[in-house]
Amino acid sequence: MEASEHSIKLYYNTEVEKLTMPEYGRNVLKMVEQVKEIPDKAKRSEQARAVVKVMESLNPQVHQQENYEQKLWDHLYMIAGYDLDIDSPYPAPLPEASAVPPERIPLNTRPIKARHYGRNIESIIDLIATEPEGEIKTAMIRSLAIYMRQQYLIWNKDTVADETIFEDIHRLSGGRVKVPEGLELGKIAQDQTFARPGLNTGNQFKKGKYHRKKGKK
Repeated sequence: MEASEHSIKLYYNTEVEKLTMPEYGRNVLKMVEQVKEIPDKAKRSEQARAVVKVMESLNPQVHQQENYEQKLWDHLYMIAGYDLDIDSPYPAPLPEASAVPPERIPLNTRPIKARHYGRNIESIIDLIATEPEGEIKTAMIRSLAIYMRQQYLIWNKDTVADETIFEDIHRLSGGRVKVPEGLELGKIAQDQTFARPGLNTGNQFKKGKYHRKKGKK
């Protein structure tokens, strides 16, 4: 802010230099600029250590990173524009290192064969397909079928035949998983409900409880 005899000029963040590390704020940038102007290297290094302590208090989440102390010193150099001649406990980072773009995370673009089951079901089926035949594999198939039935009932009908789930397992596995003959999933309890994700079932329960109490009066 500049003041004159007749007016006061205010400076806004849009009018000043863009921060390299916004999480530390503009005051830390001013501290670093003052450190750079100190002529004595020993004194400059001492003040740099003090600035790093301030940065650590302003950005405590840095402790969650590995080698966080070196990270802080790297950030100090970055704020200084890599133009800082001090005795640092860690080697000064190179500007080229920060210019390297992050690695791209590959996305799974393969279409989901059955959306109401989700993509994870396909991975589970792939795992079961590699298991040798036996009681363990049969138990895995039964657990998978029960879970698939629950997912089916969430998004589709109120009832579903076991054979429909078995056919879906055969189809999604490409015939690699064969459901053993005579396998039964058991009956679904009549009071069991399968709500879609996101439904506020808590409010529905409270509403029903309220009406029950109201009816007793």
